[in-house]
Amino acid sequence: MFAPAQFLNLEHTAHPKLFEDQSYVWNALKQIASYLQFRLKPAVLGELVGRPFISSNVFVGRGTIVEQGAVLKGPAWIGENCQIRSGCYVRENVVVGNGVVMGNSCEFKNSIIFDEAQVPHFNYVGDSILGFKAHLGAGVILSNVKLDHGEISVATDESPIATGLTKFGAIVGDRTEIGCNAVINPGSVLGRDCLVYPNVNFRGVLPEGSVVKLRQEFQILERRDRGK
Repeated sequence: MFAPAQFLNLEHTAHPKLFEDQSYVWNALKQIASYLQFRLKPAVLGELVGRPFISSNVFVGRGTIVEQGAVLKGPAWIGENCQIRSGCYVRENVVVGNGVVMGNSCEFKNSIIFDEAQVPHFNYVGDSILGFKAHLGAGVILSNVKLDHGEISVATDESPIATGLTKFGAIVGDRTEIGCNAVINPGSVLGRDCLVYPNVNFRGVLPEGSVVKLRQEFQILERRDRGK
């Protein structure tokens, strides 16, 4: 029901081994640290604009541009032809594909980002997986910790599935779009080709091809003190 291939095209990552023999797609999050420990070979093959901070435990692929003001703390593996914009903060255990946009004031931690995903403005991506061409609008938060700091479960129609994780944000399937300022709560699983409207506060499992709409009531009144 929650196998990786249901949500992600593994041809659009150079790191499919993270998902091998995983019954649940989120189990790949548990593999990132050890995967990088044994496979990461630090190097900077891309272009640096100014003097961004890049630690000795980071790989940056050819054609990738890292702008001044970015901080790549690592361990991190960043693919080819990416844009790492000023103000981007890449913390520990981040695996990034090719053609990815990682933007201003965006923070990444223990996450897997597939090819051509876009995370361009004011986003938090913690303990999450973003599929091929997934897009987060400005201000989208993938929250990864419950208020009580307890184990995170995935809510299903039958019964919750315990993940064994106390930090788990979201699975965002291929080509799914999340609108500005939406909050995706811990343990959420979004299928492929979904649309989530701006300002939505979502938790749960979203089937492939779904739309989450938010309707709000408001009034437009004439301003009576105009010109005073």
